[in-house]
Amino acid sequence: MKKKKLRIGILFGGRSGEHEVSLLSAASILRAIDRKRYDVTPIGITKQGRWVTSGDAEALLTGNSAPENPLLAGNPETTLTAAVIRRGEAVIVPPVPADSLQPLEISASAAMTPVRPELSLDVVFPVLHGTFGEDGTIQGLFELADIAYVGSGVLGSAVGMDKVAMKQAFAAAGIPQTPYVAMLRSEWRDSPKKAVKKIEAELRYPVFVKPANLGSSVGISKVHDRKELAPAMDLAASFDRKLIIEQGVGGPGAKPRELEVAVLGNDNPEASVVGEIVPGAEFYDYEAKYLSDSSIPIIPARLSKAESNEIRRMAIAAFKACDCAGLSRVDFLMEPAQPAKKGKPAKKAKIYLNEINTLPGFTSISMYPKLWAATGLPYKKLIDRLIELARERHGEKQQTSFSRS
Repeated sequence: MKKKKLRIGILFGGRSGEHEVSLLSAASILRAIDRKRYDVTPIGITKQGRWVTSGDAEALLTGNSAPENPLLAGNPETTLTAAVIRRGEAVIVPPVPADSLQPLEISASAAMTPVRPELSLDVVFPVLHGTFGEDGTIQGLFELADIAYVGSGVLGSAVGMDKVAMKQAFAAAGIPQTPYVAMLRSEWRDSPKKAVKKIEAELRYPVFVKPANLGSSVGISKVHDRKELAPAMDLAASFDRKLIIEQGVGGPGAKPRELEVAVLGNDNPEASVVGEIVPGAEFYDYEAKYLSDSSIPIIPARLSKAESNEIRRMAIAAFKACDCAGLSRVDFLMEPAQPAKKGKPAKKAKIYLNEINTLPGFTSISMYPKLWAATGLPYKKLIDRLIELARERHGEKQQTSFSRS
């Protein structure tokens, strides 16, 4: 008997500042995924929050305009499921409260077309980087829908997105990290002088100013002195209500090494080899990541066995501290060793955990897949493994009782 193919929905786009990165990841997955094993449906979300599928989703991938009659999910007059329907085609996410999503905009003829149960998805593979996709928002919808999905759950996603909550989780787990100051946008705007005084009292320049809830280095600035601080704070505040200012690692003539580890698994995660990024810019910002080929990846990183093992151990500890699942990329900063000079003792290299990314870039040349390829798991097999982990976690969750009866 021929084995039934799994139906996989590749969900991409979204309303975040990382919309374009998401399109690149989705296009790469759609090219590589094994069509002999899976029936694949692309599901796009436009920058305006409109859900599109079929040909419209493919058009979104190529950067074309949204359709004139966009499709949105969840109209109780058409179906009690969160659905995306176009000319009789349907992708069903099982029942959720109908009012939780925007009204479905469809033609009268499409509304008359029956939705076939066999079109239900087995697994959703979200590649919605950033806000509304990596922060637990869409994961909450999947949980309500009781559908398997790739990646971390609501808690892991939310903690992994919020850099302040993330650092609090790391601190509780005893993982070394750089000093930081957390601040609300309202604090900065209401009293910038007081904010500057607080930052300078607790940190020394250079510092990195970041929106707490965003990824792909969007809105991040390296600040060398006070005159650069206000523009950096304003930029970060334009992307989030919560800001984080982090102490730079190293110092003059001691630029830190930027190291990354890919983690894969659920309750018993594994870590890849350690990779290193040598940025073409002063630090690994958005342009260096996506718009330039000047940054150099080194896989595996040139480290001692002890250093590599320690970084991999810390990566798994970070994954567990945030209650992550499926996949994460964990980033580190390594302060280089310094020889003794002018009566000062020599300093050993220090490793600091920087952050965790629960839905890292997933193109075939992104660091996460490249790290696993170097560890022995090629891109196509990595996609298979993530789908297996999604089903495993969903199956495990079915053992939980949600009612006393």
